[in-house]
Amino acid sequence: MLQYQIDVNRTRNRSLTQQEELANYTLGLVCEAGEFGDMIKKTVYHGHAFDSLSAEKELGDVLWYLANICNILGLDMERIMSLNIDKLTARYPEGFSKADSIARRDK
Repeated sequence: MLQYQIDVNRTRNRSLTQQEELANYTLGLVCEAGEFGDMIKKTVYHGHAFDSLSAEKELGDVLWYLANICNILGLDMERIMSLNIDKLTARYPEGFSKADSIARRDK
């Protein structure tokens, strides 16, 4: 298990039920990802300067929520990351290509 996943576990809101925590953190994950998306939208389409520190903070918030969702569900982020790489390696053995994307066998 990632040390980060262990460390964020101490900042969970233990006054909530497991179901309430799961709902709270899932909504938090979606909202924080949206905040990051809004920042990119403003950079690409509105002419705002990209702020690396703000991006890191928003992505850190995304990770916090994701790690605690994993904690609640008893999932190991290292395993999830490994499974994802295995899936992507099988899907794109030579790296991403449009042809492999169109011909995906795991739809």
